[in-house]
Amino acid sequence: MATQQDKIATFRALHESGCFVIANAWDAGSAKVLAGLGFPALATSSGASAGILGRRDGQVTREEALQHARDVVAATDLPVSADLEKGFADSPAEAAETYRLALATGLAGGSIEDASGDAARPIYDFDLAVARVAAAAEAVRGTGFVLTARAENHLRGVTDLDDTIRRLQAYEAAGADVLMAPGVTDLDAVRTVCAALNKPFNFMAGIPKRSHTVPALAACGVRRVSLATSLYRAAMTGLILAAREVQQGGTMGYIDTSLPTGEITGYFG
Repeated sequence: MATQQDKIATFRALHESGCFVIANAWDAGSAKVLAGLGFPALATSSGASAGILGRRDGQVTREEALQHARDVVAATDLPVSADLEKGFADSPAEAAETYRLALATGLAGGSIEDASGDAARPIYDFDLAVARVAAAAEAVRGTGFVLTARAENHLRGVTDLDDTIRRLQAYEAAGADVLMAPGVTDLDAVRTVCAALNKPFNFMAGIPKRSHTVPALAACGVRRVSLATSLYRAAMTGLILAAREVQQGGTMGYIDTSLPTGEITGYFG
């Protein structure tokens, strides 16, 4: 059984060369399947973790997110990085407590974003955003926990790439280990961002018509590709289409194209 430090060491090593895919699980079963398929690391997804509770993204509490992380961590020996949104707090000190608690769940890493949740001012002011990253980094200093800092501009209607890069560079200087800018999808822009950073950049896949192959992203300098809610959405799409077939047509053709239960549970070990 791998220890937390083993998982942290493995996770850090994955970022040291090349480009790898971190697959986002939504429960223990999906974590086991993804591990069985050979992914080297797992992540949680705030959208998927909300979905399994029948809620929308952003409606999960800190304790619910941490329990979700515990469940995914316990399912496999792979390193897991958690989507911890904005740290479930506005102030740097209160956000930092989230990362101390996250470390205690056995996680190898976690993210902090600069989206405020306030529709009037969706992105934290620059100085506060940097202070929040610095506080989170200080909370896990010396543990090896891989902190990912996310600049959320492009998901919140702010398409200023220069400001995004400025923020990522400041988060890097504040102690983040990995940088992320969800919504930056143009390959030239991705290449520009990667060239502006000294630490690994994570590309978030999952936006329809705006994702790329892993080799294309690696060629731009991307070191990690996360799948966000895309696998969860694919699973739920299968559910909805199968249920519609029965409900609307009275047929059950989906049964013939579904994997046998034994093949699915075969990944559980």
